[in-house]
Amino acid sequence: MAEQAPTYEMIEVKAEDIMAERQGLYAGFLRATVWGIGATVAILVLMWIFLV
Repeated sequence: MAEQAPTYEMIEVKAEDIMAERQGLYAGFLRATVWGIGATVAILVLMWIFLV
């Protein structure tokens, strides 16, 4: 059985095409960071209240 070589179609990608996606990912990263820091502070405060 003959093997077929994969073919790739190269298209030009411009910065404007991917900028919205990258901005969305960065906004999600910042949101997750803020929530993570807030959760850590809340856990530490609760530990300080109940364990000390």
